[in-house]
Amino acid sequence: MPQNPAKPLAALCLLALPLTACGGTSAASDENVVTVYSADGLKGEHGDGWYDQVFEDFEKETGIKVEYVEGGSGEMVQRTTREKRNPQADVLVTLPPFIQQADTKGLLQKYAPEGVDHVSGADKAANGTWTAVVNNYFGFVHNKKELKQAPTTWEDLLDGKYRNKLQYSTPGVAGDGTAVLIKAMHDFGGEKPAMEYLEKLQANNVGPSASTGKLAPKVDKGELLVANGDVQMNYAQSRSMPNLGIWFPAREGGRPTTFALPYAAGLVTDAPHSENGRKLLDHMLSQKAQQQVSEIGGGFAARQDVKATDANAIALTKLMDGVEAFEPDWDDIEKNLTSYIDAWKSATGN
Repeated sequence: MPQNPAKPLAALCLLALPLTACGGTSAASDENVVTVYSADGLKGEHGDGWYDQVFEDFEKETGIKVEYVEGGSGEMVQRTTREKRNPQADVLVTLPPFIQQADTKGLLQKYAPEGVDHVSGADKAANGTWTAVVNNYFGFVHNKKELKQAPTTWEDLLDGKYRNKLQYSTPGVAGDGTAVLIKAMHDFGGEKPAMEYLEKLQANNVGPSASTGKLAPKVDKGELLVANGDVQMNYAQSRSMPNLGIWFPAREGGRPTTFALPYAAGLVTDAPHSENGRKLLDHMLSQKAQQQVSEIGGGFAARQDVKATDANAIALTKLMDGVEAFEPDWDDIEKNLTSYIDAWKSATGN
């Protein structure tokens, strides 16, 4: 009788690999899987987001199932860091400065997805470890029903009518929360005046929130009048939240400002399914997926050669009209992020 080849193979597996790699959840049994750790915002509240469509198309085309884990931008990097010796994620998607932080921590390996040549130099790592997959901008939301006229300035938000009706997500945990600090430091001309302002704003602030995505529903219902957010996520949410309006704070007497806050993706170092991760990154940057960014996701294509002309793209262009975009010094922010967060904690008592 011929020998059963499965027995020596199993024995070899136990000798050569960690036990977890040989059990029921082995690499062999789940080789058609790719795990994504991502900042929230690209998956729809009702299964109608960009991720929902992209993952569905990817699974149909490749047979590879997408396992999805969502959280705040900083939270996803922290989780990947904790798992560094035994990585669970294949692809990490997060916002600046957390994508730079992930790179500095050695969490990302080099990979140039197909189509990356069409992504602007400012929207990808010089060393080839990450690239934007969806472009986006920082913004605020307000309740259009309760506030017929949107606030226009930072100073407006100090008004007593916003007491316990205003909330922004936690800097250092949420990408959009960290963006509040970045924009305030830009608009007020430095760390000290920005922290002085945020200290005053704390009188109206409800308190910390780990997820920016959870604030928009509260604004839509009128539980909050104002919250922070970002254009892509809030525009997508506004389809099912009719009271949501997007606006960009200005300094009193100044122009409204914003800055690019792209969803940036990279292949995790020692990813358990690196090849599947590469295929997913290729798919995310494909012409088809990039065309869907505005049409389905309410965001801006990362590829410069994709010229969206759908109704959402036209509305988004109009929304950004007259808003001045500045470019943060991401290297400085990544390097000094801890001290900026500490200054914020000290100023606000958080």
